[in-house]
Amino acid sequence: MREPNEIDFWRGFALVTIFINHIPGIFFERFTFRNVAISDSAELFVFLAGWALRKLADGPARTLSARYLILRLEGRAFTVYLAQLVIAQLAVALQAGASLLLDAPFLLDWNNASGIFTDPVRANLGLVLLTFQLGYFDILPLYVVLMLASPLIALAYRHARALLLPASLAIWAYALAFGVNFPTWPVEGAWFFDPLAWQLVFVLGFLLAGEDGIGGLVRRYRKPLWWAALPIVLLGVAAARTEFDPSPIALPEPKLFFVFDKTFLSPARLLSSLAIVALFAGSFGAISRGVPRIADFLSTLGRNSLNVFCAGSLLSLAGQIFRFAYGGDVVSDAFIVMFGIVAMGATAWASEWRERLRAKSARVPA
Repeated sequence: MREPNEIDFWRGFALVTIFINHIPGIFFERFTFRNVAISDSAELFVFLAGWALRKLADGPARTLSARYLILRLEGRAFTVYLAQLVIAQLAVALQAGASLLLDAPFLLDWNNASGIFTDPVRANLGLVLLTFQLGYFDILPLYVVLMLASPLIALAYRHARALLLPASLAIWAYALAFGVNFPTWPVEGAWFFDPLAWQLVFVLGFLLAGEDGIGGLVRRYRKPLWWAALPIVLLGVAAARTEFDPSPIALPEPKLFFVFDKTFLSPARLLSSLAIVALFAGSFGAISRGVPRIADFLSTLGRNSLNVFCAGSLLSLAGQIFRFAYGGDVVSDAFIVMFGIVAMGATAWASEWRERLRAKSARVPA
């Protein structure tokens, strides 16, 4: 298993904050960083996914032919797709079971799930097609699309690296300028995370992870960038604490370039997330020395991010139901958070135990 490192640590941090933020109204959400920024852990999670892709492309997959690289990355996309199907169905079952146990039929309407029960044929088909998405279970569909596109990103960097960032910026700008998004079905609407916009933060993570190109440039000018990022982060803190959000009525077209829109990853949110990365990059060493147990724990979560994310998503839904059934005070909220974090840690431990068991079995001669 990998030693604790900065990427796994921040990925684990993102997983914990996503778990908490996906329980609306919980007392501890006020301590997550979305309350002091106009971006949140979703940007960090996708950025680190792009970073991990670069480490794979520069490491184990560096010598793979294009065909095998495509097979490996599309295999990962298929794994994420299966994980999305499993947790979506489990979430539906959890809501259905809670509605029966608590005699609360309206729970079937939570998190955009009503279509499963009122139009099950089309809604279940939509789940398989990723066009029907439950609330708080809509990050993995984005990740599936990004992983499906990841061979294009990796191969473009191999053969036309000068075009990768301009092409990504152009697709992002096109999505913002015209409001282009993937449609949902059978419920009319659009994806909560527009893949055409969010691919940019994924590509930026990929590029900044490298030692060359803009990644190398950023490393050479880390200190000036830190000072440039500081006022941006402070402005984000002020905007979040005052709940400032530009009114679309007074803004010029195209408005998505000026609002703080999450679906289309508006420029303000993107800049905020990059400034936070610039401000805290390189801080893992100090964190691991100051709080080594927490650093090790979060790194363990990050090493097993897919399994932990799936567990955390279901735990968040369970937390929503628990708060409905027993009320939402500080004590019950503390129980939810502690139980959830321990369960996420147990998921990571079980994942690594399984991998160790596999490795041990592979070494035993037949």
